[in-house]
Amino acid sequence: MIAVVGRTDLSAPALTLPEEEPRPRPAGFARAGRAGRVRAGHGRSVAFGRAARGAGPALVTVLPSRDGLPAWLGERDRKAAGELLSLSQQVRLLEYHPGDRTSCGTADEGLPRSCARVPAVGDGSPSSGRDTTAHLVACARGHGADVEVLWPRGAEHRAVGGEPS
Repeated sequence: MIAVVGRTDLSAPALTLPEEEPRPRPAGFARAGRAGRVRAGHGRSVAFGRAARGAGPALVTVLPSRDGLPAWLGERDRKAAGELLSLSQQVRLLEYHPGDRTSCGTADEGLPRSCARVPAVGDGSPSSGRDTTAHLVACARGHGADVEVLWPRGAEHRAVGGEPS
């Protein structure tokens, strides 16, 4: 499996990275019989879903559930989930609350557990305090996944105060 992590509020240039940059990588996973996995949502999930579908590996979309039934998604994520479902070969339900940041973070932490490769997408903008990309990269590495951080050309790593890090 391959899972993608990163901010959900990525800039437009960063959103093109999963579609442009790793296209040969998902194709290699397809030849190896592996699939891509994303948690339903806007931004990076849809960009990766499009890239996976274009390159050939099966896509698995993880939907939130409550008591074994699909949970309600907000408008923005609902539209994205619709596109992801049309791109997916499989759907998995996972118990988490889509409106709760901590619950979503726990769900994201679980994505890399059974994945061999995890691309992390950044855009160089300062962390808003809601960005869990670094934490998810550490989780993925802790589970033995091969992690690659994708940055758009010209992006700088910046701290919250705006200073380059």
